[in-house]
Amino acid sequence: MGCTERVRRAIFGYVFAAEIAEAGCRGRLDLHELETLLARSRAPEQFKADVRAYCSRGEAPSIRVDPYIPHVKVQRLLKHMLATEPELPIHGVEVSGSSGCSDFVGTVEAKTQSATHVFDFGWCCRWRAQQEGWTDYFGFPDQIRAAQEFDWRCFHTWRRRG
Repeated sequence: MGCTERVRRAIFGYVFAAEIAEAGCRGRLDLHELETLLARSRAPEQFKADVRAYCSRGEAPSIRVDPYIPHVKVQRLLKHMLATEPELPIHGVEVSGSSGCSDFVGTVEAKTQSATHVFDFGWCCRWRAQQEGWTDYFGFPDQIRAAQEFDWRCFHTWRRRG
């Protein structure tokens, strides 16, 4: 193994270890952030409990996801919806869309006692990295950094239908 390869592996090991250590702190911060969003929401306590359950277990009775979408992407959508629509007394949601490596697009139906509110959305960590001017070692948009630092704040589209 050449000198360059050893340096590359050492740097990777250092960065990886730092990210793992930071993940524990970030997890606690994410939980605090979720609780703050839930506290500001007019959603009933049962829906709030289901959001907590979904964020910890990946499933909850009032949160329907069709077709399969990674739970982390739905979790980001829930946080975004709570942050942007805190006045909606949401009882349940149905999420449909498609998820790629750097993106997640689709619709979410937020059900309240009296109506169903439909939103089109688009989340993209590549877009966010471009907005921030962040590039990785190879000169590509630093999607990983954007996803880690901005989490649910990578939505470029949030539009209520008619």
